[in-house]
Amino acid sequence: MGRSTQSKPASNKPRQVRDAEVTKKQILDAAEAEFARNGLSGARTEAIAKGAGVTTAMIYYYFESKEGLYQAVMQRPAVEMHEWFQKLNLDSLPPEEALKLVIKEAIAYETAHPQRGMLWFQEANQNQGKYFKLGNWQDNFGYLIKILERGMAAGCFRQIDPFLVTLQIAGVCTFYFNAHENLKHVRPDLQLLSPEIIEQYTEQAVNLILAGVRRE
Repeated sequence: MGRSTQSKPASNKPRQVRDAEVTKKQILDAAEAEFARNGLSGARTEAIAKGAGVTTAMIYYYFESKEGLYQAVMQRPAVEMHEWFQKLNLDSLPPEEALKLVIKEAIAYETAHPQRGMLWFQEANQNQGKYFKLGNWQDNFGYLIKILERGMAAGCFRQIDPFLVTLQIAGVCTFYFNAHENLKHVRPDLQLLSPEIIEQYTEQAVNLILAGVRRE
C-alpha cells in the first residue's frame, strides 16, 4: 500500500498564541478605560467584558481576579515606558538634546493615552499608590534624573535637585491631558487635543523646561 499523500494538519499553536495576545490586549484596553472611570473598587468585570467583547470567564482565565487584572493594567504603562526609554538610546545624546527628546516623546505618549491620568488619580485616591509602586517606576524616573545629572556634570545645566525637577517636568508633560475635561472650558474656542495645538504646546513645554534648567 502506498503512503497517503494527505498532509498532516498544521499546528494551531502559533495562531493560538497570537489570538491569546490579542484577547489579553482587548481585555487590558477595556479594563484600563473602566478603571480610569471608576477605580479598582468601583469597576465592574461585566463592563470590562462587554467593552472587550469577551466573557467574564475569559477575564478570570487570563488574570484570575479583578485585582489581578488591575495589577496588570497598572504595570503595563511602566513596562511600555521602560521599553520606550531603552529605544531612545538617551546616553548617546548630549544632555540638552536628550531632554528635548524625552519631553517631546512624553507628550506624544500622553496624547496617545489621555485616560491614564485618571487611572493614576483613581489609584492615588483609592489605594494610596499600593499598586502603582509595583510597577517599578523608579527606573523610569531614573532615566530623566540621569539626563539632568549628566547636564549638571557637563556644566550645561545649572545646579538643581534632579528628582524634584523630574517631577516638575512630568507635571508639565501630563497635566495638560489629565485636566483636559476641565481645561477645555477655559478656552472653548480651542481644540486642545488637536494636532496643531498639541504641537504648539509641545514647543512651549520644551522652551519652558530648557529655560529652567540651562546654566546662565
